[in-house]
Amino acid sequence: MAEEFRMIQDLVAKFVDNELMPLEPAVLAREIKGEKLALTKEEEGPLLRKCKELGLWGLDAPPELGGMNLPATVWMAINEELGRTVTPFVFPPDSPNLHMLLATVDDNQRRKYLEPYARGDATGAIAISEPGAGGDPAGMTTRAEKDDGGWVINGRKIWISRVAAADFTIVMARIGSGKRHEGITAFIVEKGTPGFEIVREIPMLAGHRTYEVVFENCRVPEAQLLGRVGAGFAPMQLRLVVRRLQIGAWCLGMSRRALDMMCSHAKLRVTFGVPLADRQAIQWWIADAATKMHACRLMLLDAATKQEQKQDVRTEASMIKVYATEMATEIIDHAMQTLGAMGVTKELPLHLMAQKVRVMRVYEGPTEIHRMVIARSVLKGAR
Repeated sequence: MAEEFRMIQDLVAKFVDNELMPLEPAVLAREIKGEKLALTKEEEGPLLRKCKELGLWGLDAPPELGGMNLPATVWMAINEELGRTVTPFVFPPDSPNLHMLLATVDDNQRRKYLEPYARGDATGAIAISEPGAGGDPAGMTTRAEKDDGGWVINGRKIWISRVAAADFTIVMARIGSGKRHEGITAFIVEKGTPGFEIVREIPMLAGHRTYEVVFENCRVPEAQLLGRVGAGFAPMQLRLVVRRLQIGAWCLGMSRRALDMMCSHAKLRVTFGVPLADRQAIQWWIADAATKMHACRLMLLDAATKQEQKQDVRTEASMIKVYATEMATEIIDHAMQTLGAMGVTKELPLHLMAQKVRVMRVYEGPTEIHRMVIARSVLKGAR
Protein backbone atom coordinates (compact mmCIF):
# COMPACT_ATOMS: atom_id res chain seq x y z
CA MET A 1 0.00 0.00 0.00
CA ALA A 2 1.32 3.46 -0.91
CA GLU A 3 2.35 5.68 1.99
CA GLU A 4 -0.51 8.13 1.44
CA PHE A 5 -3.00 5.27 1.71
CA ARG A 6 -1.31 3.91 4.84
CA MET A 7 -1.74 7.35 6.38
CA ILE A 8 -5.47 7.22 5.62
CA GLN A 9 -5.73 3.76 7.18
CA ASP A 10 -3.88 5.02 10.28
CA LEU A 11 -6.25 8.00 10.44
CA VAL A 12 -9.26 5.66 10.32
CA ALA A 13 -7.72 3.42 13.00
CA LYS A 14 -7.33 6.45 15.29
CA PHE A 15 -10.90 7.53 14.52
CA VAL A 16 -12.12 4.08 15.56
CA ASP A 17 -10.02 4.11 18.74
CA ASN A 18 -10.74 7.70 19.79
CA GLU A 19 -14.27 8.37 18.51
CA LEU A 20 -16.11 5.04 18.11
CA MET A 21 -14.71 2.82 20.86
CA PRO A 22 -15.70 5.27 23.64
CA LEU A 23 -19.33 4.99 22.50
CA GLU A 24 -19.40 1.20 22.97
CA PRO A 25 -20.61 1.25 26.62
CA ALA A 26 -23.70 3.27 25.61
CA VAL A 27 -24.32 0.99 22.60
CA LEU A 28 -24.02 -2.12 24.77
CA ALA A 29 -26.33 -0.64 27.39
CA ARG A 30 -29.02 -0.03 24.77
CA GLU A 31 -28.64 -3.56 23.39
CA ILE A 32 -29.04 -4.98 26.91
CA LYS A 33 -32.37 -3.14 27.17
CA GLY A 34 -33.51 -4.58 23.83
CA GLU A 35 -33.36 -1.22 22.08
CA LYS A 36 -32.23 -0.54 18.54
CA LEU A 37 -28.55 -0.87 17.76
CA ALA A 38 -28.26 2.68 16.51
CA LEU A 39 -26.53 5.87 17.53
CA THR A 40 -28.59 8.74 18.89
CA LYS A 41 -28.60 12.03 17.00
CA GLU A 42 -26.52 13.50 19.82
CA GLU A 43 -23.90 10.80 19.27
CA GLU A 44 -23.98 10.67 15.48
CA GLY A 45 -23.88 14.42 14.82
CA PRO A 46 -20.39 15.01 16.24
CA LEU A 47 -19.10 11.91 14.44
CA LEU A 48 -20.33 13.15 11.07
CA ARG A 49 -18.82 16.59 11.70
CA LYS A 50 -15.54 14.95 12.64
CA CYS A 51 -15.64 12.86 9.46
CA LYS A 52 -16.00 15.97 7.31
CA GLU A 53 -13.27 17.72 9.26
CA LEU A 54 -10.87 14.81 8.69
CA GLY A 55 -11.92 14.23 5.06
CA LEU A 56 -13.36 10.80 5.85
CA TRP A 57 -16.35 11.18 3.55
CA GLY A 58 -17.14 9.63 0.20
CA LEU A 59 -13.94 7.64 0.43
CA ASP A 60 -14.73 5.43 -2.56
CA ALA A 61 -16.82 8.04 -4.42
CA PRO A 62 -15.39 9.70 -7.56
CA PRO A 63 -13.74 13.14 -7.24
CA GLU A 64 -16.49 14.86 -9.25
CA LEU A 65 -18.85 13.91 -6.43
CA GLY A 66 -16.50 15.23 -3.78
CA GLY A 67 -15.04 11.82 -2.99
CA MET A 68 -11.50 10.47 -2.71
CA ASN A 69 -11.95 7.57 -5.15
CA LEU A 70 -9.80 5.30 -3.00
CA PRO A 71 -8.73 1.97 -4.52
CA ALA A 72 -10.75 -1.05 -3.48
CA THR A 73 -7.73 -2.49 -1.64
CA VAL A 74 -7.56 0.60 0.59
CA TRP A 75 -11.33 0.56 1.07
CA MET A 76 -11.07 -3.01 2.36
CA ALA A 77 -8.39 -1.97 4.86
CA ILE A 78 -10.61 0.88 6.07
CA ASN A 79 -13.57 -1.44 6.58
CA GLU A 80 -11.34 -3.84 8.50
CA GLU A 81 -10.63 -1.01 10.95
CA LEU A 82 -14.35 -0.24 11.25
CA GLY A 83 -15.03 -3.89 11.98
CA ARG A 84 -13.05 -3.69 15.22
CA THR A 85 -15.84 -1.83 17.01
CA VAL A 86 -19.47 -2.69 17.70
CA THR A 87 -20.42 1.00 17.48
CA PRO A 88 -22.74 1.05 14.42
CA PHE A 89 -21.12 3.57 12.12
CA VAL A 90 -19.89 3.62 8.53
CA PHE A 91 -18.33 6.49 6.62
CA PRO A 92 -21.03 8.10 4.46
CA PRO A 93 -22.37 7.35 1.98
CA ASP A 94 -23.17 3.63 2.21
CA SER A 95 -20.86 2.12 -0.40
CA PRO A 96 -22.94 -0.63 -2.10
CA ASN A 97 -25.88 1.63 -3.03
CA LEU A 98 -23.42 4.30 -4.15
CA HIS A 99 -21.82 1.90 -6.65
CA MET A 100 -25.18 0.73 -7.96
CA LEU A 101 -26.27 4.32 -8.53
CA LEU A 102 -22.95 5.16 -10.23
CA ALA A 103 -23.55 2.29 -12.65
CA THR A 104 -27.13 3.21 -13.56
CA VAL A 105 -28.15 6.86 -13.11
CA ASP A 106 -28.85 9.22 -16.00
CA ASP A 107 -27.98 12.93 -15.85
CA ASN A 108 -31.23 13.93 -14.15
CA GLN A 109 -31.01 11.12 -11.57
CA ARG A 110 -27.40 12.04 -10.96
CA ARG A 111 -28.39 15.55 -9.92
CA LYS A 112 -31.52 14.54 -8.02
CA TYR A 113 -30.36 11.41 -6.20
CA LEU A 114 -26.69 10.49 -6.62
CA GLU A 115 -25.09 13.85 -5.85
CA PRO A 116 -27.13 14.48 -2.66
CA TYR A 117 -26.48 10.87 -1.62
CA ALA A 118 -22.73 11.24 -2.08
CA ARG A 119 -22.75 14.55 -0.15
CA GLY A 120 -24.65 12.98 2.72
CA ASP A 121 -27.68 15.20 2.17
CA ALA A 122 -29.88 12.19 1.32
CA THR A 123 -30.13 8.61 2.57
CA GLY A 124 -31.14 5.53 0.62
CA ALA A 125 -32.17 1.89 0.99
CA ILE A 126 -32.62 -1.04 -1.37
CA ALA A 127 -35.52 -3.52 -1.54
CA ILE A 128 -34.57 -6.88 -3.07
CA SER A 129 -35.70 -9.81 -0.89
CA GLU A 130 -39.29 -11.03 -0.76
CA PRO A 131 -41.11 -13.42 1.59
CA GLY A 132 -40.74 -16.16 -1.03
CA ALA A 133 -37.50 -15.01 -2.66
CA GLY A 134 -34.75 -14.26 -0.15
CA GLY A 135 -31.58 -16.13 -1.07
CA ASP A 136 -32.81 -16.38 -4.67
CA PRO A 137 -33.54 -12.80 -5.79
CA ALA A 138 -34.09 -13.98 -9.36
CA GLY A 139 -37.29 -15.59 -8.08
CA MET A 140 -38.86 -12.27 -7.14
CA THR A 141 -42.53 -11.75 -7.99
CA THR A 142 -42.93 -8.00 -7.35
CA ARG A 143 -44.01 -6.58 -10.70
CA ALA A 144 -43.95 -3.27 -12.48
CA GLU A 145 -46.31 -2.50 -15.34
CA LYS A 146 -46.12 0.37 -17.81
CA ASP A 147 -48.70 3.07 -17.29
CA ASP A 148 -49.35 6.50 -18.72
CA GLY A 149 -46.21 8.51 -18.00
CA GLY A 150 -44.61 5.94 -15.73
CA TRP A 151 -44.86 2.62 -13.96
CA VAL A 152 -47.10 0.91 -11.40
CA ILE A 153 -45.43 -1.40 -8.86
CA ASN A 154 -47.25 -4.14 -6.96
CA GLY A 155 -45.70 -6.62 -4.57
CA ARG A 156 -44.09 -7.13 -1.18
CA LYS A 157 -40.50 -6.83 0.03
CA ILE A 158 -38.91 -7.87 3.32
CA TRP A 159 -35.66 -7.71 5.33
CA ILE A 160 -34.97 -4.13 4.22
CA SER A 161 -32.51 -2.13 6.31
CA ARG A 162 -32.79 1.63 6.89
CA VAL A 163 -35.94 2.02 4.76
CA ALA A 164 -37.86 3.79 7.52
CA ALA A 165 -35.39 6.69 7.48
CA ALA A 166 -34.47 6.61 3.77
CA ASP A 167 -35.26 9.53 1.47
CA PHE A 168 -35.50 7.09 -1.43
CA THR A 169 -35.44 3.32 -1.94
CA ILE A 170 -34.09 1.36 -4.89
CA VAL A 171 -36.79 -1.20 -5.64
CA MET A 172 -36.16 -4.30 -7.73
CA ALA A 173 -39.20 -5.51 -9.68
CA ARG A 174 -39.95 -7.78 -12.62
CA ILE A 175 -41.35 -6.56 -15.92
CA GLY A 176 -43.12 -8.93 -18.29
CA SER A 177 -43.42 -12.69 -17.99
CA GLY A 178 -39.74 -13.58 -18.32
CA LYS A 179 -38.27 -16.16 -15.99
CA ARG A 180 -35.31 -15.96 -13.61
CA HIS A 181 -33.09 -12.97 -14.45
CA GLU A 182 -35.24 -11.77 -17.35
CA GLY A 183 -37.16 -8.55 -16.85
CA ILE A 184 -35.64 -7.58 -13.51
CA THR A 185 -35.59 -3.79 -13.40
CA ALA A 186 -34.62 -1.17 -10.82
CA PHE A 187 -36.74 1.82 -9.83
CA ILE A 188 -36.26 4.71 -7.43
CA VAL A 189 -39.22 5.16 -5.10
CA GLU A 190 -39.22 8.30 -2.98
CA LYS A 191 -40.28 8.40 0.64
CA GLY A 192 -43.98 9.18 1.01
CA THR A 193 -44.96 7.89 -2.44
CA PRO A 194 -48.62 6.74 -2.34
CA GLY A 195 -48.87 2.93 -2.40
CA PHE A 196 -45.47 2.51 -0.74
CA GLU A 197 -46.17 1.39 2.83
CA ILE A 198 -43.96 0.06 5.62
CA VAL A 199 -46.11 -2.60 7.28
CA ARG A 200 -43.76 -4.14 9.83
CA GLU A 201 -40.59 -3.50 11.78
CA ILE A 202 -38.70 -6.74 12.44
CA PRO A 203 -36.27 -6.97 15.41
CA MET A 204 -33.11 -8.87 14.49
CA LEU A 205 -30.11 -10.20 16.38
CA ALA A 206 -27.55 -7.66 17.58
CA GLY A 207 -30.23 -4.98 18.00
CA HIS A 208 -30.71 -4.48 14.25
CA ARG A 209 -34.07 -3.70 12.70
CA THR A 210 -35.29 -4.62 9.23
CA TYR A 211 -38.64 -3.86 7.64
CA GLU A 212 -41.36 -5.38 5.48
CA VAL A 213 -42.96 -3.10 2.88
CA VAL A 214 -45.91 -3.40 0.52
CA PHE A 215 -46.33 -1.82 -2.90
CA GLU A 216 -49.98 -1.46 -3.81
CA ASN A 217 -50.51 0.34 -7.11
CA CYS A 218 -47.43 2.38 -6.30
CA ARG A 219 -46.97 4.82 -9.20
CA VAL A 220 -43.53 6.13 -10.12
CA PRO A 221 -42.75 8.39 -13.09
CA GLU A 222 -40.65 7.27 -16.03
CA ALA A 223 -37.82 9.48 -14.74
CA GLN A 224 -37.40 7.13 -11.77
CA LEU A 225 -36.63 4.05 -13.87
CA LEU A 226 -33.04 3.27 -12.84
CA GLY A 227 -30.96 2.02 -15.76
CA ARG A 228 -32.54 0.10 -18.63
CA VAL A 229 -35.71 -1.99 -18.63
CA GLY A 230 -34.89 -5.62 -17.88
CA ALA A 231 -31.23 -4.83 -17.14
CA GLY A 232 -31.41 -4.52 -13.36
CA PHE A 233 -29.85 -7.83 -12.40
CA ALA A 234 -26.23 -6.96 -13.26
CA PRO A 235 -26.07 -3.67 -11.29
CA MET A 236 -27.87 -5.39 -8.41
CA GLN A 237 -25.16 -8.07 -8.43
CA LEU A 238 -22.50 -5.34 -8.47
CA ARG A 239 -24.10 -3.86 -5.37
CA LEU A 240 -24.19 -7.27 -3.66
CA VAL A 241 -20.53 -7.96 -4.49
CA VAL A 242 -19.45 -4.66 -2.93
CA ARG A 243 -21.31 -5.52 0.30
CA ARG A 244 -19.96 -9.08 0.38
CA LEU A 245 -16.39 -7.82 0.19
CA GLN A 246 -17.24 -5.32 2.92
CA ILE A 247 -18.56 -8.14 5.07
CA GLY A 248 -15.24 -9.95 4.64
CA ALA A 249 -13.36 -6.89 5.85
CA TRP A 250 -15.72 -6.35 8.80
CA CYS A 251 -15.29 -10.00 9.82
CA LEU A 252 -11.54 -9.55 9.68
CA GLY A 253 -11.82 -6.51 11.96
CA MET A 254 -14.03 -8.36 14.44
CA SER A 255 -11.61 -11.28 14.43
CA ARG A 256 -8.71 -8.93 15.16
CA ARG A 257 -10.55 -7.46 18.13
CA ALA A 258 -11.48 -10.91 19.45
CA LEU A 259 -7.94 -12.22 19.03
CA ASP A 260 -6.51 -9.19 20.84
CA MET A 261 -8.91 -9.78 23.75
CA MET A 262 -8.05 -13.48 23.78
CA CYS A 263 -4.29 -12.84 23.87
CA SER A 264 -4.49 -10.13 26.53
CA HIS A 265 -6.57 -12.30 28.83
CA ALA A 266 -4.50 -15.44 28.21
CA LYS A 267 -1.34 -13.63 29.32
CA LEU A 268 -2.91 -12.40 32.56
CA ARG A 269 -5.17 -15.25 33.63
CA VAL A 270 -3.50 -17.97 35.69
CA THR A 271 -5.16 -21.34 36.32
CA PHE A 272 -3.61 -24.07 38.46
CA GLY A 273 -0.42 -22.03 38.65
CA VAL A 274 0.03 -21.68 34.87
CA PRO A 275 -0.95 -18.76 32.57
CA LEU A 276 -3.61 -19.60 30.02
CA ALA A 277 -1.12 -18.50 27.36
CA ASP A 278 0.93 -21.60 28.16
CA ARG A 279 -1.98 -23.98 27.60
CA GLN A 280 -1.80 -25.86 24.31
CA ALA A 281 -5.53 -25.51 23.58
CA ILE A 282 -5.30 -21.71 23.85
CA GLN A 283 -2.10 -21.59 21.81
CA TRP A 284 -3.70 -23.60 19.02
CA TRP A 285 -6.75 -21.33 18.98
CA ILE A 286 -4.45 -18.33 18.68
CA ALA A 287 -2.35 -19.96 15.96
CA ASP A 288 -5.40 -21.01 13.95
CA ALA A 289 -6.94 -17.53 14.31
CA ALA A 290 -3.78 -15.77 13.10
CA THR A 291 -3.41 -18.17 10.17
CA LYS A 292 -7.02 -17.85 9.02
CA MET A 293 -6.97 -14.07 9.36
CA HIS A 294 -3.84 -13.93 7.22
CA ALA A 295 -5.52 -16.07 4.55
CA CYS A 296 -8.69 -13.96 4.69
CA ARG A 297 -6.75 -10.72 4.25
CA LEU A 298 -4.96 -12.13 1.21
CA MET A 299 -8.30 -13.23 -0.25
CA LEU A 300 -9.66 -9.71 0.21
CA LEU A 301 -6.60 -8.09 -1.36
CA ASP A 302 -6.81 -10.46 -4.33
CA ALA A 303 -10.52 -9.76 -4.93
CA ALA A 304 -10.13 -6.02 -4.41
CA THR A 305 -7.22 -5.88 -6.87
CA LYS A 306 -9.23 -7.75 -9.48
CA GLN A 307 -12.19 -5.45 -8.85
CA GLU A 308 -9.96 -2.42 -9.51
CA GLN A 309 -9.02 -4.06 -12.82
CA LYS A 310 -12.74 -4.36 -13.70
CA GLN A 311 -12.68 -8.16 -13.44
CA ASP A 312 -15.70 -10.21 -12.44
CA VAL A 313 -15.18 -11.18 -8.78
CA ARG A 314 -18.58 -12.67 -7.98
CA THR A 315 -17.10 -16.09 -7.23
CA GLU A 316 -14.31 -14.59 -5.10
CA ALA A 317 -16.89 -12.51 -3.22
CA SER A 318 -18.87 -15.66 -2.47
CA MET A 319 -15.73 -17.42 -1.24
CA ILE A 320 -14.86 -14.48 1.00
CA LYS A 321 -18.34 -14.23 2.48
CA VAL A 322 -18.36 -17.94 3.36
CA TYR A 323 -14.80 -18.06 4.66
CA ALA A 324 -14.80 -14.76 6.57
CA THR A 325 -18.09 -15.29 8.38
CA GLU A 326 -17.19 -18.83 9.43
CA MET A 327 -13.70 -17.66 10.46
CA ALA A 328 -15.09 -14.84 12.61
CA THR A 329 -17.69 -17.14 14.15
CA GLU A 330 -14.95 -19.53 15.29
CA ILE A 331 -12.49 -16.88 16.53
CA ILE A 332 -15.10 -14.93 18.47
CA ASP A 333 -16.38 -18.15 20.06
CA HIS A 334 -12.85 -19.14 21.11
CA ALA A 335 -12.30 -15.68 22.57
CA MET A 336 -15.50 -16.02 24.59
CA GLN A 337 -14.39 -19.45 25.82
CA THR A 338 -10.94 -18.15 26.76
CA LEU A 339 -12.42 -15.34 28.82
CA GLY A 340 -14.70 -17.77 30.60
CA ALA A 341 -17.73 -16.34 32.41
CA MET A 342 -16.69 -12.78 31.56
CA GLY A 343 -16.63 -13.73 27.88
CA VAL A 344 -20.34 -14.51 27.88
CA THR A 345 -21.49 -11.40 29.72
CA LYS A 346 -23.16 -8.52 27.95
CA GLU A 347 -20.65 -6.09 29.45
CA LEU A 348 -18.09 -7.01 26.77
CA PRO A 349 -18.59 -6.58 23.01
CA LEU A 350 -17.96 -10.25 22.19
CA HIS A 351 -21.61 -11.29 22.45
CA LEU A 352 -22.64 -8.49 20.12
CA MET A 353 -19.92 -9.41 17.64
CA ALA A 354 -21.09 -13.02 17.75
CA GLN A 355 -24.65 -11.95 16.97
CA LYS A 356 -23.53 -9.62 14.18
CA VAL A 357 -21.52 -12.30 12.41
CA ARG A 358 -24.37 -14.78 12.86
CA VAL A 359 -26.66 -12.43 10.95
CA MET A 360 -23.96 -11.96 8.30
CA ARG A 361 -24.10 -15.69 7.54
CA VAL A 362 -27.65 -15.10 6.28
CA TYR A 363 -27.93 -11.66 4.70
CA GLU A 364 -26.44 -10.80 1.30
CA GLY A 365 -26.95 -14.47 0.45
CA PRO A 366 -26.84 -17.38 2.93
CA THR A 367 -23.72 -19.50 3.20
CA GLU A 368 -25.33 -22.51 1.53
CA ILE A 369 -26.28 -20.52 -1.59
CA HIS A 370 -22.75 -19.16 -1.87
CA ARG A 371 -21.27 -22.64 -1.62
CA MET A 372 -23.58 -23.72 -4.43
CA VAL A 373 -22.46 -20.73 -6.53
CA ILE A 374 -18.79 -21.52 -5.90
CA ALA A 375 -19.26 -25.19 -6.81
CA ARG A 376 -21.07 -24.32 -10.03
CA SER A 377 -18.26 -21.96 -11.02
CA VAL A 378 -15.60 -24.61 -10.36
CA LEU A 379 -17.57 -27.33 -12.16
CA LYS A 380 -18.16 -25.07 -15.15
CA GLY A 381 -14.42 -24.60 -15.58
CA ALA A 382 -13.47 -28.20 -14.88
CA ARG A 383 -12.29 -30.41 -17.76
